[in-house]
Amino acid sequence: MSLDEDALEYHSDEPSGKIETRTTKPTTSQRDLSLAYSPGVAAPCREIDAEPTDAYEYTAKGNLVGVVSNGSAVLGLGDIGAQASKPVMEGKGVLFKRFADIDVFDVELDHDDADAFVESVAAMEPTFGGINLEDIAAPDCFRIEERLRERMEIPVFHDDQHGTAIISGAALLNAVDIVDKDLEDLSVTFAGAGAAALATARFFVSLGVPRENVTMVDVDGILTTARADAGDLDPYSREFARDVPDGDLADAMEDADVFVGLSVGGIVSEAMIQSMAADPIVFAMANPDPEIDYETAKEARDDTVVMATGRSDYPNQVNNVLGFPFIFRGALDVRAAEINETMQVAAAEAIAALARKDVPDAVRKAYDDQPLQFGPEYIIPKPLDPRVLFEVAPAVAEAAMETGAARTKVDLEEYAEELEARLGKSREMMRTVFNKAKSDPKRLALAEGTDEKIVRAAAQLEDRNLARPVLLGDREEIEATVERLGLEFDPDIVDPEAGDYDEYVDALYERRQRKGITRTEAAELIEDSNYFASVMVDRGDADAMLTGLTNHYPSALRPPLQVIGTAPDADYAAGVYMLTFKNRVVFLADATVNQDPDADVLAEITRHTADLAGRFNVEPRAALLSYSDFGSVDNEGSRKPRDAASALREDPEVEFPVDGEMQADTAVVEDLLEGSYEFSDLDEPANVLVFPNLEAGNICYKLLQRLGGAEAVGPMLVGMDEPVHVLQRDDEVKDIVNLGAIATVDAQTE
Repeated sequence: MSLDEDALEYHSDEPSGKIETRTTKPTTSQRDLSLAYSPGVAAPCREIDAEPTDAYEYTAKGNLVGVVSNGSAVLGLGDIGAQASKPVMEGKGVLFKRFADIDVFDVELDHDDADAFVESVAAMEPTFGGINLEDIAAPDCFRIEERLRERMEIPVFHDDQHGTAIISGAALLNAVDIVDKDLEDLSVTFAGAGAAALATARFFVSLGVPRENVTMVDVDGILTTARADAGDLDPYSREFARDVPDGDLADAMEDADVFVGLSVGGIVSEAMIQSMAADPIVFAMANPDPEIDYETAKEARDDTVVMATGRSDYPNQVNNVLGFPFIFRGALDVRAAEINETMQVAAAEAIAALARKDVPDAVRKAYDDQPLQFGPEYIIPKPLDPRVLFEVAPAVAEAAMETGAARTKVDLEEYAEELEARLGKSREMMRTVFNKAKSDPKRLALAEGTDEKIVRAAAQLEDRNLARPVLLGDREEIEATVERLGLEFDPDIVDPEAGDYDEYVDALYERRQRKGITRTEAAELIEDSNYFASVMVDRGDADAMLTGLTNHYPSALRPPLQVIGTAPDADYAAGVYMLTFKNRVVFLADATVNQDPDADVLAEITRHTADLAGRFNVEPRAALLSYSDFGSVDNEGSRKPRDAASALREDPEVEFPVDGEMQADTAVVEDLLEGSYEFSDLDEPANVLVFPNLEAGNICYKLLQRLGGAEAVGPMLVGMDEPVHVLQRDDEVKDIVNLGAIATVDAQTE
């Protein structure tokens, strides 16, 4: 099946199109409907009538953008009209929602006349918090945006102009650093003089490129003052007319430092690239075919060619989705009256800065494990990088506040946390842990210190002040990895095989001498980083440890169990996962350690898991699960959780509500608890779920994660005498950072 056939099927599957409207408030009862509409809706209407800005409080206006077009310049299709442009505008709405959680109404206006278009859009100001103009032909797009910005008190942003300008501007900031050139010395040549090219040229000037160093070429040649005097240029392109001789693109590219293509494919030759200045920057952004293809441009020179295109199958894609969702997010959240130049520059600088940071594993996987690292092949972040939201939106919001465009203010630190929460409940929960960890970061032994993921995680833990990581392993190998990854990180390294650690050998021997270990064997074991890290923690030379990334879970757990052991009030350790859903958090235990716990072990696991929930500022409500409800089945399997729940309820030191045995749906559905089982000690659904055996816990968490859309944090090891956590072998860097921060908070509690 061809791409066109796939696309048609994609758009025509029921329901047709790509977007729908959903309610955000309950509508299940007569009272709900009376609040949503008549008579209750009159109350917010009266409030807004008295104070129009209350529309932001009582309606969706503050998170609603209008994507507006007349279809006069759609992608590479040209003037196809308003109706035919609707799939593109719906697609724009998908991107707004997917990347920045912004709702969209797409509005296709059947207007050829710019005045009529302006009047129609201006009349919709009460509906929207912002307007995204899309696919409008030049020069009307310039006049329309200018007039709407003058008339409307909400942001108006023509993405075809400014989106490309901002993303390519971010790319330019990083490219000049790589080739060691200065913005004020650059000679820049543009192929194309349409909306995107003119906006990009203006934006480059805003970033520091001298206007007199910009040469623009259209289909008739270089934009010169002679052509402007002859009336050959419109008022907008006349801005970049230069007092130079007439010439074509080849003439304009000679000795240029930067080429920016926003025209048509195939117009730049290898010879033109060879004529440019040393270490040229080439942004060939025509779609679907660039002005010169990636391979040809790179092979044309022996020196560095920093190349960007508009295509996703080459490095450095200039993609507007890196900009508009996050720019609008920041503007909407401070109720900005406009998206001004300072806000746009702030967005470009934030995007450029993000490209210099370590790339999350999830992003690498989304791009087939490409080696994404700042350099000539990676000067712009990838669109699927979730960090763009909470890097760019705060920068835009801050610029809006500083320039007076904002009508409300936000605390930038709190705002960044709110944005992270939009990406999932787990980020909101982990933010609680991160804030605690930062208050007193602890020394964290990372047993598998030579692993690349561990090194990257250590750099992040130190940079974010979440822990003071200690990497265990070969010093030269670790330092080489740090250098190869380009990390600004001076790691604390301990090499178990390259030092005199007789005290550690003695400590291990003392621990295990009556467990079949001789001193010679202890000397051999101490070179194993898992045993070494365990002794470090046991002796107090480290406050916590992580291991398990390169070992099977039981093998990784064995050394800390043998050396550190369980806490004085614990006979068993257990593995807990925190699963987060859109509006709910649950802690699942045990999912990794105890195969068939008895009632006493289940009770102990419940206590430790409840304590863990408290460290996330969650008030625990525990349910011991089974396949029966409160004695409906009486056998050994159902009696275990029942007896454990009974013992916990009778324990005067247990201050959290607990009940069982009960089925999983009874534990988490409020109607079932209040209806059939009103006698239960749980007056709200449980958030600590304790499973009768390892099989049930492990199966459940994986099904909820894979099919139920839950985000998982863990496994977190509870019941140990000192903070120890064992990673899973496929964990990503973010998982290691999460568990590292949790280990720090555990150590603070200790």
